[in-house]
Amino acid sequence: MTVTERHMSTMDHSYPIIILHGIGTPQRTLEPGEDVFWLSQLQFNTVLDTIVEMGPAAPHITFDDGNLSDHDIAMPLLLERGLRADFFVLSRRIDTPGSLGEGHIRALQSAGMTIGSHGVAHQDWRRLDATALHAELTESRAALEAICGHAITTAGIPFGGYDARVLRALRHAGYTTAYSSDRGTMNPHAFLRPRTSIKGAMQSSDVAAILAGQMPILQQLSRMIGMGSKRINRPWKQLRL
Repeated sequence: MTVTERHMSTMDHSYPIIILHGIGTPQRTLEPGEDVFWLSQLQFNTVLDTIVEMGPAAPHITFDDGNLSDHDIAMPLLLERGLRADFFVLSRRIDTPGSLGEGHIRALQSAGMTIGSHGVAHQDWRRLDATALHAELTESRAALEAICGHAITTAGIPFGGYDARVLRALRHAGYTTAYSSDRGTMNPHAFLRPRTSIKGAMQSSDVAAILAGQMPILQQLSRMIGMGSKRINRPWKQLRL
């Protein structure tokens, strides 16, 4: 039984989800502040080895942005360890330098990875009007469905930025699961599933706590209040990664 199969056997229990972005040396120009989310290959290997050792308690792995390293570095290292992951792709970056091409996406899918939408152009969906938001959700999905040959029903929310309007739009567009950046653990039956980013400058103890889904009680309370308040429509205030 692989690590992924053992993990699936515990799907009735809450567990953490991690967000990874890029691995190694970026092959494209990064957006301001994006570099902090990139890991070295050594750091990535260490994270994966720790996940394997955790067995059924391991976190679920996701990747955002559709960087070329998803295919060239992450996929073979995941497969070596019997791991699977979800990859949330920005459709406008497909086949551009440093990002996944159509062939890479198909290869990830053939390897047992799940492909989801990260939108078209990496925008905070809370800041878009209804027409632009609908386009982000539907055009990105259509592009990925044409490549993958099946329905795309999961979305990784850019910047973790959502409110009640965004969640309604996701459901109306036909998505069955939306992944945020609210940290902590998630209910595998919930529509909205919080994740935690792994950053390159994190201490090993901090990474270990994230992988285990550990969070101080005050942070848990803050998270609960924050997730509740973001489900209420209100003016956009700030980005959250």
